[in-house]
Amino acid sequence: MDKTEDGIVKNLSAFEFQTQLNNDPLAILLDVRTEHEFNSGRIPDAINIDVMGHSFYDDIAALDKTKTYFVYCRSGGRSMQACLSMAELGFTVCNLAGGINSWSGKIVGS
Repeated sequence: MDKTEDGIVKNLSAFEFQTQLNNDPLAILLDVRTEHEFNSGRIPDAINIDVMGHSFYDDIAALDKTKTYFVYCRSGGRSMQACLSMAELGFTVCNLAGGINSWSGKIVGS
């Protein structure tokens, strides 16, 4: 686990990520890739907030901190960056290690 000043980021394998996502009634799935990447294929039920977008911090500040956020990108780097930022703001976050590239579950869109 990676620690920030205010929170902890769980860096999970695809299996752990999917298992915890499915078993958490407060789970929100967050894709932090670009809109184009998101539209080309995503994990079902994901919402998209581009970590590199100009409004990223405003967008995450509007999210419900009582939820657990399961965050992914293409390979895990951008999502870890997003998770660290979110954890510092008091969010509970889990990162998909290896990103969507490591995901063996269903993918929608293309």
